[in-house]
Amino acid sequence: MSHPPQAAKFKPSMDIALLGPDLADPVQPADFPQTLLRFRNDRWADMVGLGDLDDAQWLAHFGRFTPLPGSLPEPLALRYHGHQFRNYNPDIGDGRGFLFAQLRDEGGRLLDLGTKGSGQTPYSRFGDGRLTLKGGVREILATEMLEALGVNTSKTFSLIETGEALERHDEPSPTRGSVLVRLSHSHIRIGTFQRAAFEDNRALLERLVDYALTQLYDETPGAHPAAQLLGRVVERTADLAASYMIAGFVHGVLNSDNINVTGESFDYGPWRFTPLWDERFTAAYFDREGLYAFGRQAEAIHWDVAQLAISLRPIIDAPPLIAQLERFPMLYADALVRRFCWRLGVVSSGQGTALVEAAVRAMVASGTAIDRFFLDWRGGRPRDPDAYGGEDWSAFRDLAAPCVAAGPNAHPYWADPDPCSMHIDEVEAIWSAIDASDDWGPLHAKVAAIRRMGQALGCTPPLP
Repeated sequence: MSHPPQAAKFKPSMDIALLGPDLADPVQPADFPQTLLRFRNDRWADMVGLGDLDDAQWLAHFGRFTPLPGSLPEPLALRYHGHQFRNYNPDIGDGRGFLFAQLRDEGGRLLDLGTKGSGQTPYSRFGDGRLTLKGGVREILATEMLEALGVNTSKTFSLIETGEALERHDEPSPTRGSVLVRLSHSHIRIGTFQRAAFEDNRALLERLVDYALTQLYDETPGAHPAAQLLGRVVERTADLAASYMIAGFVHGVLNSDNINVTGESFDYGPWRFTPLWDERFTAAYFDREGLYAFGRQAEAIHWDVAQLAISLRPIIDAPPLIAQLERFPMLYADALVRRFCWRLGVVSSGQGTALVEAAVRAMVASGTAIDRFFLDWRGGRPRDPDAYGGEDWSAFRDLAAPCVAAGPNAHPYWADPDPCSMHIDEVEAIWSAIDASDDWGPLHAKVAAIRRMGQALGCTPPLP
């Protein structure tokens, strides 16, 4: 979902029913004291045929969860397992969210509307099933920034304040509550397959493989559908890992239950953007070993995909799965170059890997911020040669010289004095304005600025 599809009429779907009753539990949404509309993604609502909803209808569907006509008659809390910081946990599932609806875009692609903070489910354990308003605001900022930077990400579709006061141990409490709706290309996770394998449910594994290939990848299953699916997941997740790096993004919780089999990033908790190219930078205070640090994200995602391969073993022999897994490092390296050149706005001269490595060495040695580098070097030439004339940049200057600009850089964003960034101090300032005086102006201004940068960057290159 890197780019919006063409404007579409609302096309409801219920294809999740193909997977049978073993996948999920029907649940009821929480009955919130209030529903105050704080954010509606009109850009994507228009693209999926829901832009004509007035605010009252919007609140009814995405705050009270009145079913969308023709889609799911009741919400479904999905069942899954997962490795959390490499420890297997069979006691998880949708604990504060559910699948609310499915629909198809104009091109026929199946999409989900899922929730976060919509109340308790059988998998809530000791949680209240709620989402703080701050958490919802942070998810808006994460998804908007990642979409602009070309990352395949879920979209924050709606944020509604619920009038509840929530207690949390990691932020000042009581704090305001919210319910979020995300638009995504499926909520089928690696952990969904892990659960089916753990329970020795071969029939569900086979249905999951068929569903993923036919409904999510629009492919006809071949002679070895499980290996075919794993190959697609390897391709998409290698590209995802590379896109995180070029965006300077740290997801923070790359557990196997947070990796979607479409390679789409989703579920943003302790995320951060690192100002500098610091491979040890972590987003989560509880990631004490740096398992999901900035520079270890490709390793983490590859490890998770290996757990998918293990989960598929009941229905296929190991050799074709191993062959697919072994493609990941080269695909990741290729994606890193492709996405680097896209953000830089150049066509590589054929030394793409050396170009990326030289840029990283120069950024580290000089202490140049990632966003500053990409703004200043747009088109492969520095806007201020004197600022990049030192020895630190010598190798990169030589490698960038034969690169050709990929296209015109006429968008006014490229003349801005400073890059559009999303670092923690600005996130906190945006939240502070809301928390202290209910001022939503800084949030809306930031979303507009991010979308302007996205327009300047343009469409990401397709997977080869």
